[in-house]
Amino acid sequence: MKKTLLAAVLSVCCAPFAALSAEPADSLSVRRTMNIDEVVVTGARSATDIRHLAMTVSVIDRAEIEQSLQPSLLPVLTEQVPGLFVTARGIMGYGVSGGAAGGMSLRGLSGGSGRLMVLIDGHPQYMGLMGHPIADAYQSLMADKVEVLRGPASVLYGSNAMGGVVNIVTRRMNREGVKTDAMVGYGSYNTLQTEVSNLLRKGRFSSVVSASYNRTDGHRDNMGFEQYGGYAKLGFDISQEWRLRADVDLTHFNASQPGTVSAPLEDADQRITRGMTSFAVENDYGATSGALSFFYNWGRHKINDGYTVDPEDGDNPKEYLFRSHDRMLGISWHQSASLFAGNRLTAGFDWYRFGGDKANRYVAGDRAGEAADLVDKTMDEVAGYVDFRQNVGLWLTLDAGVRVDRHSHVGTEWVPQFGVSFHLPRGMELKLSAAKGFRYPTLREMYMFPPQNPDLRPESMWSYEAALSQRLLGGRFSYGVNIFYIDGENLIVAVPRQGATPLNMNTGEVNNAGVELQAAFGISKSWSVDANYSFLHMENPVLGAPEHKLYAGATFSRGRWMISTGVMYVDGLYTSVKTNGRGTESTENFVLWNLRGEFRAAGWLDVWVRGENLLAQRYEINAGYPMPRATVMAGLGFSF
Repeated sequence: MKKTLLAAVLSVCCAPFAALSAEPADSLSVRRTMNIDEVVVTGARSATDIRHLAMTVSVIDRAEIEQSLQPSLLPVLTEQVPGLFVTARGIMGYGVSGGAAGGMSLRGLSGGSGRLMVLIDGHPQYMGLMGHPIADAYQSLMADKVEVLRGPASVLYGSNAMGGVVNIVTRRMNREGVKTDAMVGYGSYNTLQTEVSNLLRKGRFSSVVSASYNRTDGHRDNMGFEQYGGYAKLGFDISQEWRLRADVDLTHFNASQPGTVSAPLEDADQRITRGMTSFAVENDYGATSGALSFFYNWGRHKINDGYTVDPEDGDNPKEYLFRSHDRMLGISWHQSASLFAGNRLTAGFDWYRFGGDKANRYVAGDRAGEAADLVDKTMDEVAGYVDFRQNVGLWLTLDAGVRVDRHSHVGTEWVPQFGVSFHLPRGMELKLSAAKGFRYPTLREMYMFPPQNPDLRPESMWSYEAALSQRLLGGRFSYGVNIFYIDGENLIVAVPRQGATPLNMNTGEVNNAGVELQAAFGISKSWSVDANYSFLHMENPVLGAPEHKLYAGATFSRGRWMISTGVMYVDGLYTSVKTNGRGTESTENFVLWNLRGEFRAAGWLDVWVRGENLLAQRYEINAGYPMPRATVMAGLGFSF
């Protein structure tokens, strides 16, 4: 299988060189190519030519999101972003708490540990008590594009952006008129996915309103998932330079987890509600631009951890449920200006207040109605930052930034970063960067569960990276190579103690190094191919971070037909690791083949089909949770 896969990948990667004289690419092929001069917002807070950023930013646009035919954004990110991997446990839904998936790992730094931040339009999104993202909240219906900054982004975004950020840039209607899209699909394991969106622009006013409903029985007993989602955004252009924007996103999901195959669970159910709202005043005068924004995130979690059935004693359900409420309030301001030719200075200020409460609520037994283990905590983070970028002639860009960040319970962190970009002949870019990332301890680590420790200090790391990229043949062919080294200290780990429960302490280290490759080629008006590969060496392995990840895909689009296929090979994926020298290590390797197709039956109607794991591989990503074998979804898409 590995030899066959290698031959297929080599064919995909070498195809561009055999077709250099092919006809020019159309818009589909171009979007499958890495646009080196693409404008992004994540690496600088304001719209910036990606060539002038010292860090690496991967961009997944709306066309690729729609082509994935997925209700969640995370599967397409796993395919298209080298170094990024997201854990899964079934055909739909990630869940939280025990048995959950949706853990995002970038270069061996895990979002489950709060070391990778998810943003929505630049606003942090994580559970206020636990400090980690909630994977089921990030739906495709809301995203215009996703920008993934691969490397520390703490200068701009503070704690939790230690290993990088995933920024969801929300949709916006840019042309006059009304556009309505809807989609419905049904498939394996009684799985249903639906979505409807309406986009409107009339004069200075614009709006986006979307809603979805998704459900599945799952491929195992007691693995059902049901989700309701909605997103709305309103915008108003006060003038050519000033704009108002407000939005709200709400997701509720009910998830069950069956436990491991060897220790199945009953009644392990979760009822989760997550919400986000924001309001922003934006300005853009060309030479200067910025925004002042307010945001509020909240969540309500009702969790039953379930129980195992004892053959002799029978059912023994828990007498209590875990309940928590979390919240995060923030104010962000940034303004960038060109002080003189080739210069860009960005200054910003952030204030975040986050926290919540949790308790075990007894629902049965003598203590029914009581609450135990109550925790109610709130913390603040306030910061200011400056980033200075200067073009020197046409061939060089210098960048330097610093952030001063203060945590109400932990102290103050100074966070610098440096970078240089060389704009070389023949569309080549060479970038060198060094950046510090950090993470404050979470409320969970400090106060909530053993082995909590209120005296924890921040985690910190330095990342060093060299990146080479080039675009050739008028943008039809592009490639990129990244080499990085990460050196981290003071990582929070649970340390065993003689005769006592373990204690969270700042004794962990991270020493990761790796290589990332990507290439894309628009062979013709109808054909395009792309591939990416990442190798990760970890001195201290972590769960959900593969040593090797390789993806190769091809897209055909002509007339009414669009067909895309991709093969992903994963090797050295840790499903269990040693902790303080105890336990065992286990890894998985597998090959996944996915196929997607669409047919435009009419100007307003598409027929689509999606097949996953078509090689019917047996594999696990979460230990004890076998993944489904081949699955198929099919449905209709409507456009008005």
